[in-house]
Amino acid sequence: MFDNPRPTIRTFIIENFLFGDGSSMPDDTGSLIENEILDSTGVLELVVFVEETFGFTMVDDEIVPANLDSVAKIAGFVMSKTLRISA
Repeated sequence: MFDNPRPTIRTFIIENFLFGDGSSMPDDTGSLIENEILDSTGVLELVVFVEETFGFTMVDDEIVPANLDSVAKIAGFVMSKTLRISA
């Protein structure tokens, strides 16, 4: 289980969507969609990463900005899912 998934998520986003250049990466609460880091294809790539990295499957109604629009939201979602799985 990940105690703090934020660094892993942040690194993935920088490497895969910003090509290793973290200078335009917003802080952990900044919108990845409004800052044009994620588009619809990027969301699908992010979902695959989350599922493979953190070991759970996301259902369609979980693939929403409330869960995926910032590093903080993604980390919170991951933590809530992994806590439910381990309980």
